[in-house]
Amino acid sequence: MKIVTPALLLTATLALAACNQTATAPASSTVAASSSSTGCNGEIIRYRAVMSNDLATGHVNQSVYNRVDREIAQAEAACAAGRDAEAVRMVNATKARHGYL
Repeated sequence: MKIVTPALLLTATLALAACNQTATAPASSTVAASSSSTGCNGEIIRYRAVMSNDLATGHVNQSVYNRVDREIAQAEAACAAGRDAEAVRMVNATKARHGYL
């Protein structure tokens, strides 16, 4: 059994520390606060947050974002009308169409 020397331990620690990168979290306090919402409203809020983040980071272009926004607005109307299950199905269909499932 080999004994690890302090120099070797320090070298390994520094090597691993060099791999760590810090990044700012894209989620805002509004998203974090609303992530506890339930039902269709929660689904809509969370998916809108994901899409906004993807637009801001360049993972989605504006035309795709606009199309998704229109589809989610329809789901939002169904949710507001009390048709929760239909609204959640609409959100899931939009997610599937755009590769988010």
